[in-house]
Amino acid sequence: MKQLFSALILGCGLAVTQANAACDYPVAPGKFPDGNQASKDEMLTAKKSVVKYNTDMDAYLTCIRSEFDTKVAAMDKVTPEQKAEMEKVQTQKQNAALEEVTAVTERFNEQLRAWKAKNVAEKKPS
Repeated sequence: MKQLFSALILGCGLAVTQANAACDYPVAPGKFPDGNQASKDEMLTAKKSVVKYNTDMDAYLTCIRSEFDTKVAAMDKVTPEQKAEMEKVQTQKQNAALEEVTAVTERFNEQLRAWKAKNVAEKKPS
């Protein structure tokens, strides 16, 4: 029985992975400009890339949630244990995506704070 249950969980996990293949995981922006040396235009371009990435990640999260819901609804005989395992995998995917978005946003915000500190200091009259 345990082998059957394990096989079903593995099969569901693979099916969920394949279903999610239709959802495009967004590529995080690369290196951000150094806030201590960047121009305003460079910082604005970096901001646009972060905003686009966040928008793309929201679309990805919506997509995988929709695919998950469709997959669960289409399953005739899913046990509570199988559904719980599928939900666990879904939650892990969502959490990983949110952690990445947070890390990318924080990297940008570090440079933005440095840029603002430098530019405010330069504009103050002596």
